[in-house]
Amino acid sequence: MTHPLIEFRHVRKVYGAGNTEVHALWDVDLRIETGEYCAIMGPSGSGKSTAMNVIGCLDRPSAGDYYLDGQNVATLDDDTLAHVRNRKIGFVFQQFHLLPQLTAQENVELPMVYASVPAAERHQRAQEALRRVGLGDRMQNRPNQLSGGQQQRVAIARAIVNRPLLLLADEPTGALDSRTTQDVLDIFSELNASGITVVMVTHEPEVARTTRRVVWFRDGQVLNDHLSPDEVGQLATVG
Repeated sequence: MTHPLIEFRHVRKVYGAGNTEVHALWDVDLRIETGEYCAIMGPSGSGKSTAMNVIGCLDRPSAGDYYLDGQNVATLDDDTLAHVRNRKIGFVFQQFHLLPQLTAQENVELPMVYASVPAAERHQRAQEALRRVGLGDRMQNRPNQLSGGQQQRVAIARAIVNRPLLLLADEPTGALDSRTTQDVLDIFSELNASGITVVMVTHEPEVARTTRRVVWFRDGQVLNDHLSPDEVGQLATVG
């Protein structure tokens, strides 16, 4: 029996208590199938960032169930959850979060160090990942020797080096110019075509239009979970 890669069942997330209680997510149902390429959008405070944190196993639901690759991860202990993150999810953020004292290759190798991958295999896989994102000639450069776009490519290589099922990107083009943005989006499309599920949080309609499905959040709930990219611009104007 097949199952979606990502499934929320009546997921709620509440912060605070009493008069300060905030319902960041309220009774959310959501399914994202293996191999999809979708964007998560919504106005500020809509719940999209909270949903991203739950999807990425960075936060836990207050209620409800979250299934990742058929496993209910909502109640896993911290160590098991960290193992799931490292093996199944690759993260790309607006800020690149590269360690400045390490080369591009060494930065890409870090997730494999945590996964106890032998050194020789780490070197080989890091080099393959960097070549895959077009940085075969920049492996020994440190972050301050790379442009912003190149640094984001290193971050993408680091995200895919453990061969995750899911690439989760949070405003990945927010710090990039338009030309570099397109380069990064082309890489995401190529990775998705190779079988990696890509979920991207963005506030930019032109970025969302490069995906195949848009999930729109508002007031902690999913307002529409099958927007076509062409419908995004109109909805973005009404918030």
